[in-house]
Amino acid sequence: MKDKLTLFTKYLLDFMFFAGIAVTATLPLSIRVFGNYNSYFADNYYSLCVIFFLSGIFAILIIQQLRRMFRTVIDDDCFIRENVVSLEKMSIYSFFIAVITACRLFIYLTPAVLIVILVFVIAGLFSRVLAGVFDKAVTYKLENDLTI
Repeated sequence: MKDKLTLFTKYLLDFMFFAGIAVTATLPLSIRVFGNYNSYFADNYYSLCVIFFLSGIFAILIIQQLRRMFRTVIDDDCFIRENVVSLEKMSIYSFFIAVITACRLFIYLTPAVLIVILVFVIAGLFSRVLAGVFDKAVTYKLENDLTI
């Protein structure tokens, strides 16, 4: 039996994945409703739908890769090539979110937009470096397995 933190994390990732799909699918309605309370959403409805939809898709893809990697943690076999590929994909998706979010700078500049861009650039860089570390670990593991 896995520990409680591992199970909690697994269920949290599952929840985030399906909630992300629901939120992304209902964006046109949500933005329309927010537009009733904030003119920024009403005035930029179509632009925000595209920006948030694309960002949502890439965020869902990141969570999908995390769920895929987490299965290998549960199976106690995390140093595999598939995880290197997942980390590389996550870095690409993070950079796409940063670029897509940068498009919001042309609509409305806020400190939050700059922070989101910075967070996803850092996440992309971190995932890229971690992919390199995992790649080395997988290589050492395979060499070690061949030695035995």
